Amino acid sequence: MKAVVYDGPMRVRVEDVAEPVITAPTDVLVQITTTNICGSDLHMYEGRTTMETGRILGHENLGEVVDVGPAVVSVKIGDRVCLPFNISCGFCRNCEKGLTAYCLTNNPDPGMVGAAYGFAGMGPYDGGQAEYLRVPFGDSNCLKLPDDAQEKETDYVMLSDIFPTGWHCTELAGLQPGDAVVVYGAGPVGLMAAHSAVIKGAAKVMIVDRRPDRLKLAEQIGVIAIDDSQGSALEQILEETKGVGADCGCECIGYQAHDPHGHEDPSMVLNDLVRAVKFTGGIGVVGLYLPQDPGAQDDDRRKGRIAFEMGDFWLKGQRMGTGQANVKRYNRELRDLIHEGKAKPSWIVSHELPLSDAPSAYEHFDARDDGWTKVVLKPRLMAL
Repeated sequence: MKAVVYDGPMRVRVEDVAEPVITAPTDVLVQITTTNICGSDLHMYEGRTTMETGRILGHENLGEVVDVGPAVVSVKIGDRVCLPFNISCGFCRNCEKGLTAYCLTNNPDPGMVGAAYGFAGMGPYDGGQAEYLRVPFGDSNCLKLPDDAQEKETDYVMLSDIFPTGWHCTELAGLQPGDAVVVYGAGPVGLMAAHSAVIKGAAKVMIVDRRPDRLKLAEQIGVIAIDDSQGSALEQILEETKGVGADCGCECIGYQAHDPHGHEDPSMVLNDLVRAVKFTGGIGVVGLYLPQDPGAQDDDRRKGRIAFEMGDFWLKGQRMGTGQANVKRYNRELRDLIHEGKAKPSWIVSHELPLSDAPSAYEHFDARDDGWTKVVLKPRLMAL
């Protein structure tokens, strides 16, 4: 089969690899019809993780079931399914608590918990930027889709990661109806956090970025765009909130944040949120932070250490929640919002391309070229 393989920093290639097969009685085999490039893929693409060369990328996957193991009960051949990026067993202590991002059984590394498809440090599992994908514990990990699955496929594939992750960020921040919320980062996850905040009844949603194309997308759903290249984001947020600050904030950028002059500063967004969120407010952090950053500029950053203004955070009595989204905690309800027309996450998609275009797509998406907001790959789509 064809698959997108990591070939070292700034290099991916599409090559022929062996098709996956059923290897455990609980496995499901899915023919991938839609798979996305995620911002987390770019961290690996840029060589900023411990990703091994030769691995198949892709953790945002949707497709049709073509084979099932003998112990699979609820999933049938022909089902159209969306796959959470978290690979969870469904029966360990964490999974039973809904903490499927921290499954205790699927990562063979004794120092880690949690597993994912085609993801650095998250187990040996191949990704789904390919024609086929093996899904462990298929009954637990396959979200079956309704009869409009083909019609709304580009919406439903967002249930694999970015829509639940954006929703999760608002949960971590403690967003309540009527709140004013500020989202840092108008990339795909930040736009999903803003979309989630609108759905959940926030009175005012602000989003900070400096990319005009992405800020315009946010404005399409009634979000207030704050361009920090045109002046202090903090001052603009305080002006919008009459000097009080936002009730809560969402960090959707991570350790590769850059200031308006292009200088990388992994602590910038967290410290800005401490200033921008009111006393006793909440901060949700889903932007990626890692304990190792091989591409960092100094030893502290290479070890995942950043300068956080703990004094101001403590003084303001704020709360912070962090970590990967437990996708299964949210994906059924979000699926139903899509099905009933209450959510349409595909509004952010800028490109739908054949799998063979992946190397070029990675290059353009990583460069943040104008108009490249969210890239969807279609293995069945033929290149022009």
